[in-house]
Amino acid sequence: MSAPYVFGRHEPASHVIVHVSDPHLLDGGGRLGGQYDVENTLAHTLEAIRAVHVAPAAIVVTGDLADLGEPDAYRRLRAAVEPVASDLGCPVVWVAGNHDERPALREHLLDLTATEEPVTGVWDLNGLRLIALDTSVPGWHHGDIDAAQLDWLREMLQAPAPHGTLLAMHHPPLPSHLPLFDILELRHQDELADIVRGTDVRGILAGHLHYSSHGTFAGVPVSVASATCYTMNVARPATEVNGMDAAQAFQLVHVHPDTITHTVVPVVDAPTGDFFSRDWADRMARLTPEERLEVFSRKPARGNA
Repeated sequence: MSAPYVFGRHEPASHVIVHVSDPHLLDGGGRLGGQYDVENTLAHTLEAIRAVHVAPAAIVVTGDLADLGEPDAYRRLRAAVEPVASDLGCPVVWVAGNHDERPALREHLLDLTATEEPVTGVWDLNGLRLIALDTSVPGWHHGDIDAAQLDWLREMLQAPAPHGTLLAMHHPPLPSHLPLFDILELRHQDELADIVRGTDVRGILAGHLHYSSHGTFAGVPVSVASATCYTMNVARPATEVNGMDAAQAFQLVHVHPDTITHTVVPVVDAPTGDFFSRDWADRMARLTPEERLEVFSRKPARGNA
């Protein structure tokens, strides 16, 4: 529900971030692996983003923007996402992943010189600082953060931001329960932890795993968004986990003064009840706190069996 319908003890969120990950677009709108219609699932994701929140502070896409790093894939991604961000009045933060190629990403998404320089940046979102790191390693699929980036991050975090800082990266600094995934994990995590620990970093946004996951790193919550292209069927035994064309999702990141929540938003076309309608919320808003508690919290009387 929107801010006028906040009735509990927590203050309304000061910022909402839309966290998307792993679109894996291809040249010419091709199907990923010959079977996953990644442009279609991205389009459905963007439709859901338009519907779910009217004023996000940013749309953050945490890597594997293109599956093969093709220039046309980046142009197609830009053409799909940027109009939505423009309509919502927010920036798009593009984060590099292991499937991306830095020169093409820089040129066709960021209008920068096509070099192998890491794709990093800092955004001031009305007092909430968002820092994008580049964990991609040219020529490889595992993750790492070079010494220059670590030094840069250390300098950025010396002064706190009014609402704190979020880090966005592709490879999460978390373990995966799936066999062999540790081969492709983020390297130099200890060095990153030494920089993050004790700063104003309040959360880390990541992707890479193709399933939603949560943990902590250096005392900071980490949230991994599922993919828009395909997801891992983690209901299967860990040694048999494979991709499926289902359960695509994105996340809503609500930044409150005292906490941050990460809500998984499934991208599905399913019948939905309308009990919690706008009219119902308006009626609740006109009641006193005591009346709302009576109407919504009290259980109906039940006769003895």
